[in-house]
Amino acid sequence: MTVQLEKMTSVAHEFGISIDEDTKECQNAKENADAITSEIRDTVLFKEKQLPLQGEIWKKLGKLEKEECRLRKTGDKNIEIYKSELMEQKMELRKQQSSYEISEAMTCFISSLSSSCLERSYFLKWMRMNLDNLSRKKLSFLRELYKEKCQESSEKKEEIALLDRQISNSALGTEHFLREMGQLYEAAVILPENRQSRQQMQHLPRLCAKLLLDGFPLELVDGDASNIPLRWISDVLKELNTLVHHKNRIMVVTVLGVQSTGKSTLLNTMFGIQFAVSSGRCTRGAFMLLIKIADSFRDKLNCDHLLIIDTEGLKSPELAKLDDSHEHDNELATLVVGLSDITIINIAMENSTEMKDILQIVVHAFLRMKEVGKKPMCAFVHQNVADVSAHDKNMRDRKLLLEQLNVMTEAAAKMENKQDYKKFTDVMEYDPETGNWYIPGLWHGNPPMAPVNAGYSEAVYDFKKNMMDVLEKKTISMNNIEDFLSGQKVYGMQ
Repeated sequence: MTVQLEKMTSVAHEFGISIDEDTKECQNAKENADAITSEIRDTVLFKEKQLPLQGEIWKKLGKLEKEECRLRKTGDKNIEIYKSELMEQKMELRKQQSSYEISEAMTCFISSLSSSCLERSYFLKWMRMNLDNLSRKKLSFLRELYKEKCQESSEKKEEIALLDRQISNSALGTEHFLREMGQLYEAAVILPENRQSRQQMQHLPRLCAKLLLDGFPLELVDGDASNIPLRWISDVLKELNTLVHHKNRIMVVTVLGVQSTGKSTLLNTMFGIQFAVSSGRCTRGAFMLLIKIADSFRDKLNCDHLLIIDTEGLKSPELAKLDDSHEHDNELATLVVGLSDITIINIAMENSTEMKDILQIVVHAFLRMKEVGKKPMCAFVHQNVADVSAHDKNMRDRKLLLEQLNVMTEAAAKMENKQDYKKFTDVMEYDPETGNWYIPGLWHGNPPMAPVNAGYSEAVYDFKKNMMDVLEKKTISMNNIEDFLSGQKVYGMQ
C-alpha cells in the first residue's frame, strides 16, 4: 500500500509528533500557494495571462539591449541616430509592458513574500513543490520527444527550435514569478511618466534582497531570453548592500559545465544549499545564492558572504542545434568567469568530445578576463571517476588536459590577436597537481532505485576543504557587493 507523504500528517498526530504543518505560518503559506497554483490547467495560458511581461516583449528588449552594445546592424546610418532609434524602440516596448495591470497571481505572490520571514520561507517551499508537480509530467514528455527528434535527424532545426520553445513555455517555477517581479519593477521605474506605478513597485528590490539573505536563489541571467535585467539586479544588490551594512565583503564561486553533469548537485552537496535539481527540469540561465560566513571563519576567508552562481549547461541539447548556440555559450561563460573569484569547471569523464568543446569555451572566457586585467582561479572537477583514490594513475590525464589547454589557449590568442599568450597558465591561476579533483558517481547503478554512493559526498567534502584553503590565501580582487555590481554591469553587457 502506497501513501502520499503529505497524507502522513494524521499518522504523525497519532504518535504525538510535532510537524511544521501544525503551525499557523505554514498553514497560511500553503493556502496562499494553493490559491495561485490550484487553478493552473494550462501552463502556457497561465503564463500568458498572469505573467505577461516576460514573454515576447522581454525577449525583444533583450535583443535590443545587446544590439545597443554591439551595434552590428548599424549599416550606413549615423551611430548616434541609430542608438536613438534603438532607445525609442526600447521605450515603446516598455510602454507595452506598463500597459498590463498587475495580475491576480502576482498580487498574491508579492503579498505572500511581504509576510514574516518564516511564513515567506514556507510559502516559497510550497510554491516550489506545487509547481514542480504541475510541470514535471509535461516536461518529461517534451524532453523525450526532443531526444527522439534529435536521433531521427540533426537537420530538423525548425522542429527542434519549436520543441525548445515548448519546453521553455511549459516550464513554470518560482523563478518565473520573481522574473515577473523584475519586469514589473523595470517597466515602472524606467518610464518617466509612471510615477504612481513607480511608488507601488519601489519596495520590490528590498523584498528580493531579503530573499537572498534568507538563502533563496535569485535569477541572474534569464534562461529563456538569455538576458540580464540590469536595472532590477542592480537595485536588488544595492538594497542587499544596505541590509548587510558593513558586512558586505563577498567571494564569488561559479560552476561551469555540460548539461546534466551534476553541477547543481555538486554545489548543493558542497554548501548545503538548494539549487533546483528536480526530475525533468534543468537549470536555464544563471542563478546566484548568498551564504553567510560564520563569525569564526570571516577573518580567515577575508569575506562576510559567499556568493554561489549556478549556470545552465554549456552545449545544452535545447540550444545545440540552433544557429546562435556557440555565441550564447561564450556570452554566459564570459559573464560568470568575469564575476567569479574561482570557477569550478565540471567535467563528466565519459565524454571526451564534450570536454574539448567546453574547454574551448572556457579558455576564450579566461583570455578575455586577462585582457581586462583580471586573472581568476579555476579548479577542474572530474565526475564519475571509478577509482578516485588513484591520484598517480590520473597523472597522465592531468598532463594531457594541460597540453590540450595550452593548445587551445594559443589558438584562442591567435583568434583574439593576442599571440603573447602561449600557455593556459598565462591567463589563469592553475596548478595541474592541485587544480584537479576526481569524484565518483553519485549513484551505485541507475536511479531512482540505485543506492547513493557514500564516496561521492566524501570526495566533495575533500574538494571543498581544499578549495577553501586555496581561497584563504587568495588576494581578493572583487571584495564587496558594490564591486560585484560594477562587474555585473560590465560583463553583462558584452
